[in-house]
Amino acid sequence: EVQLVESGGGSVQPGGSLRLSCAASGFTFSAFAMSWVRQAPGKGLEWVSGVDSGGGSPTYADSVKGRFTISRDNAKNTLHLQLNSLKIEDTAMYYCVIKGNPPRGQGTQVTVSS
Repeated sequence: EVQLVESGGGSVQPGGSLRLSCAASGFTFSAFAMSWVRQAPGKGLEWVSGVDSGGGSPTYADSVKGRFTISRDNAKNTLHLQLNSLKIEDTAMYYCVIKGNPPRGQGTQVTVSS
């Protein structure tokens, strides 16, 4: 069974940082491109960032480019998202997903407020 367990969220002030992690199991993690998506209160899913199966070709939504960094450790079946210079509009539930698939996990909440 595919499992994706997100962690690392929290409450921070604008300008703060967080590092999200996603532990993957139940599939060959190293064979799949992965993405992070988020859902703000009352809004739909928004793609945030993606990375290919080998960890290359990172891509970012314009809204987070230059502030977020995606990475993966295929030896540990883990996906990460470093969030820097956080803004209030980054507040959302963050999910890691296999590229092109809907969220499976519970997500991790990121709240940015002053």
